[in-house]
Amino acid sequence: MSLQAMGDTAYLITLSGKMDAAMLARVRALAASLAADRIAGITEIVPAYASVGVVYEPERVRTSHGELPWHAVAEWLEKHLAGKGLATKPAAAREHVVPVCYGGEYGPDLDVVSKAAKRSADEVVKKHTGASYVVAAIGFTPGFPYLLGLPDVLATPRRATPRLRVPAGSVGIGGAQTGIYPRETPGGWQLIGRTGLELFDPTRELPASFAAGDRVKFKAVDKYTAPRITSTGTNGDRREAPAGGGLIEVIKPG
Repeated sequence: MSLQAMGDTAYLITLSGKMDAAMLARVRALAASLAADRIAGITEIVPAYASVGVVYEPERVRTSHGELPWHAVAEWLEKHLAGKGLATKPAAAREHVVPVCYGGEYGPDLDVVSKAAKRSADEVVKKHTGASYVVAAIGFTPGFPYLLGLPDVLATPRRATPRLRVPAGSVGIGGAQTGIYPRETPGGWQLIGRTGLELFDPTRELPASFAAGDRVKFKAVDKYTAPRITSTGTNGDRREAPAGGGLIEVIKPG
């Protein structure tokens, strides 16, 4: 393992080894150990593929006389890297079943993946829904799950030219991974389908539907229902708008 300062408010712990399910288990175990022994000032512990990010607020870190905050945080982290932290099991992984409408207007790149895999579109869908995936990391945009477990035959390079607008709920393949776009954003992955699940809602206690370590299965469905985006106004009322559409409250007309 290595420990690297990321400015004066964060550290990155990088584990060595192959990026696979065993690595993800090590990452989750380390993150759980840090969370169980969290010191004052630590604001975020972020597990990813083969690393754990630790974010802190220097002014809240308790230090000895004359000790700098980042030294105190580094000392705490080094204790865990030396195996002297709390042996804590990570929380049980949640399991999700994601309904997806494949192909057509919802999966405009299904034929691209089909040709690259030298399989029919139906075979691609069967392969994609037949695999079990694990969330390696959440990133790129809030709530976007990077999923490991894609069958090798479905691995397809990203588009040479990214789209400026990828609809919310789009399921894509980028290289050896698959993922789901929580909101309408630019993106370069090959789009093979779309889900109506809402993956990110900032009004929820846990805004992101998925977390690192969760397990995911895809299920092919014939009907697509657009997700709803919920927004809370200044007066506390909750409003909804179709995914991909804006919901803006005018506070003071100009």
